[in-house]
Amino acid sequence: MPLTIPRAILFDLDGTLADTAPDLAEAMNRIQRERGLVETAYEGLRPFASAGARGLIGAAFGIKPGEDGYEALRVMFLDNYAEALAEKSSLFDGIPTLIQDLLQHGLAWGIVTNKAARFTDLLIPQIGLQEAGCVISGDTTAHPKPHPAPLFEAARRLNLQPNECWYVGDDLRDIQAGRAAGMPTVAAAWGYCGHAAPISWEADALANSPAELADLIRHSIAQ
Repeated sequence: MPLTIPRAILFDLDGTLADTAPDLAEAMNRIQRERGLVETAYEGLRPFASAGARGLIGAAFGIKPGEDGYEALRVMFLDNYAEALAEKSSLFDGIPTLIQDLLQHGLAWGIVTNKAARFTDLLIPQIGLQEAGCVISGDTTAHPKPHPAPLFEAARRLNLQPNECWYVGDDLRDIQAGRAAGMPTVAAAWGYCGHAAPISWEADALANSPAELADLIRHSIAQ
């Protein structure tokens, strides 16, 4: 799908707008410390931050959803995270400038994340994203990404058609959700990205930094 002129830019949260990996990793390492285990190195956890509990538990304990012990770890991890979710989290360099760029061009912007609302609602004002035109959490709709439902809901709240919005994310599920919703997609290569190369996701464009994304937007508007 070509990058048509957007009326809004929708963003994933973890690994796209905000670097939340330090607090997510600490919530996991706390479990390991309390169990007398060696902590997983931050470098081993960071790539899985966009996948939330599922990804981080898999990286730290090698356990998948449905396997013995997973649910107990998930509850402990989420409780730990809720207690300290904005200690070290911050916006990526260039994001405040990018948002100002959007506003100067008259574009709306919003957030579509798989993070549950009980975390999203606490985190967003603490890291300076409270002016988002809409915030769709992982439990706002009946299905999280890669289902398109959250993106459809974001477009609805902005009074736009889905194809008038771009979706920007650092995980394959983001690109899959955007495609399913009929939105032009941009892979945020500055984010966590798991162990997959974003160029393989078949996004409509790839940006290596928020500044590159701003250039893509300006170019599309100028056409």
